[in-house]
Amino acid sequence: MPMAMFTFLESYDFAGKTVIPFCTHEGSALGRSESYIAALIPEAELQKGLAVRGSNVDIAEDDVVSWLEELGFESLADGD
Repeated sequence: MPMAMFTFLESYDFAGKTVIPFCTHEGSALGRSESYIAALIPEAELQKGLAVRGSNVDIAEDDVVSWLEELGFESLADGD
């Protein structure tokens, strides 16, 4: 996770907030990011993150829609 994210998470109060991490990558996926986030903001509700390989961004729409639906968001498949 970039140092800028550590600084950001340390600088704000996330108590009672829902945090849903996502990123693009070229091999590391989310790495240890979720555990770092959980340690930095323990009073936040951390949801399942999504990592999309940068070279696959143009074909990741179905993965993103499925992930959002798993999290309980309305279907985006209809373009709404």
